Amino acid sequence: MTETQQKAKCITLKGSAELVTQYLLYGVNSILYQRGIYPPETFQPSEHFGLYIFTSTDDKITSFLNTVLGQVQEWLIQRKVHKITLVITNVNTKEVLEKWDFKVDYEDQKTNGINSNVKADLSEVETKDMKTIQKEIREVIRQITGTVSFLPLLDCLCSFDILTYTVPDCDIPNQWDETQPVFIANSQEVQLRSFSTSIHKMDTVVSYKNT
Repeated sequence: MTETQQKAKCITLKGSAELVTQYLLYGVNSILYQRGIYPPETFQPSEHFGLYIFTSTDDKITSFLNTVLGQVQEWLIQRKVHKITLVITNVNTKEVLEKWDFKVDYEDQKTNGINSNVKADLSEVETKDMKTIQKEIREVIRQITGTVSFLPLLDCLCSFDILTYTVPDCDIPNQWDETQPVFIANSQEVQLRSFSTSIHKMDTVVSYKNT
């Protein structure tokens, strides 16, 4: 294998964190569009990972997502975040109707049996073909799009929030609030496909109220 071919198959820690963050950004946008949280005319299609994905054009939403996911990306590099949850709530009753858990595993920590709170000399470069990673992400986003076939209709005004679950010694931005985990009473849970960059492994699970 030539040096050029080797470079093409290398992914850095920062590059992996960026890919995972992009997946979260377009995954969340796709959910907000598919679940009708905001009017369809406030979204526009653009191509990412070989798919046309509807993304919000609302400045407040894009600013919120960029702020939250920008911080998540830093924590992915530092290996300090282990779950990101998108929560969909009934605006009037405050009842949680649906939640999407994006669970992060750090492949090198699993391989070496290292606790996430222990500082160690972990790999910052791994070898996995970028096209393979993008294909895996594409398949998950396709599954997200397909969930409308079985998820209950959200026939009320809904809002969303994003929760991040970090290690205890994580520095939290001052403007962020601590909150309790979210649970849905009488819920169903569906596990979607996983993908791995060979540095970060992402599992996506949707939970919804069983009506």
